[in-house]
Amino acid sequence: MTAKDFQRSQDSQAAGLASLAALIADETRAACLLALLDGRAWTAGELARLAGVAPSTLSEHLGKLVAGGLLAQERQGRHRYVRLADARVAQLVEDLAAQVQVGVPGAGIRQQGRTLREASARSAMARGRTCYDHLAGRLGIAVTDALTSRGLLRQDTGFALTDAGLEWFGAVGIALDRSTRRPLARACLDWTERRPHLAGTAGAALCRYALDTGWCVRIGSERAVKVTSSGERALFELLGIETERLS
Repeated sequence: MTAKDFQRSQDSQAAGLASLAALIADETRAACLLALLDGRAWTAGELARLAGVAPSTLSEHLGKLVAGGLLAQERQGRHRYVRLADARVAQLVEDLAAQVQVGVPGAGIRQQGRTLREASARSAMARGRTCYDHLAGRLGIAVTDALTSRGLLRQDTGFALTDAGLEWFGAVGIALDRSTRRPLARACLDWTERRPHLAGTAGAALCRYALDTGWCVRIGSERAVKVTSSGERALFELLGIETERLS
């Protein structure tokens, strides 16, 4: 590659990065991206109510996010549904959100000064939530710590399932799709716990299994999840997680 070719490549990357940053650097669009971290598809009307803007305004924002490759959309009858384009977009949004929580002076103070309802919702999110398609909050950290302490997950050179870990997933009945290019295990920085939790194919499979079997249930309209009594028993029997860690 010549010096001119290298410079053109750098200029192209810089322009693309600036375009992506500008796409996210709008409070309404950012609110939509954060809401869609629950991994579900939302209608434009639902997102408009969440963001507190007119449907026509929200539609313009969604159009930009779809065109920019951050959202995927589909129509069912009169409704238009949107979701995050893929796990890579979810990782980008979650990582940026984590940086905001850690890096902005006074962010925690401002968030604590909201209404009782908002404080309760934030508390529920801190206890347990979905981060796109895997578990986060104290629940996600507790599961990650338990997998690590039992030798099922390694964190010394990045996240990786051990042979014992692969056997554990199989014994529990949690199927792992290893045909995709997505990492089997990946660390995702938890913005409430300031520590990494398990993401990747294994994290997604575990979260899906927990919801399908009723170990966890979604609560409210946010990403918060609650561990059920059967989930408490299962997590203790399979991973030795004490109920107190989930409260």
